[in-house]
Amino acid sequence: MYKNSEKFLTTFTRIERMLKTLLRDRREVGFSKAVKILSNSNPIVKRYSNTLLEFAELRNAIVHNKIDMTYAIAEPHDSVVNEIEIIEKELMQPRKVIPLFSRKVYVFQQSQPLASLLKLINEKDISKFPIYDGGEFKGIVSQKGITSWLAKNAVEQISHLSEIEIRDVLSYEKGDNFKLISSNTSVYEAEEIFKDQVGKGNRLEALLITKHGHPSEKLLGIITNWDIMKV
Repeated sequence: MYKNSEKFLTTFTRIERMLKTLLRDRREVGFSKAVKILSNSNPIVKRYSNTLLEFAELRNAIVHNKIDMTYAIAEPHDSVVNEIEIIEKELMQPRKVIPLFSRKVYVFQQSQPLASLLKLINEKDISKFPIYDGGEFKGIVSQKGITSWLAKNAVEQISHLSEIEIRDVLSYEKGDNFKLISSNTSVYEAEEIFKDQVGKGNRLEALLITKHGHPSEKLLGIITNWDIMKV
């Protein structure tokens, strides 16, 4: 039966090799330096950077204070071993947006009546809808856009709601309120896209998933801010 210190050190060594592989031409740097460098480009390393740096300190404490080959002065708790193994798995096989966010995506043509979209909101409690003109993707209609349209037009047009087309509301949406991503995108990359856009003052309504991230491809899933928060 392996001790926790042995499990921890073995897993730590595998992660260290993995980080050096990611660094390519800078493999001579130490573990902590590698974590700090990769945090700028790798969303998974960035997510776990503080924990990985703490693991480096624990590794040093175990190795430098080892009394002999069979006895370690510090034995990591089971939760620590479990956590480092989870991080290794995420680095080796990061969760992808597909199949995690695979779902039926309800889409509309921009020529359809707005009433049909409002009906689906009431029935399915869905708030983001990809809009097409034939096979051409035109954008996303959200509850925010619908609210903006109502604020400007309710008094004059609410009695003629059956005549309002989705295209009328689409013009009230920001053209950059979405991003298209490929099905091979990791959950951490998706999270970084949301954060990056917020940092630029642009709050995305959703990420749309297709096989290669092209608007002409079939939609495989959709991710909202709330979806990311849940995972």
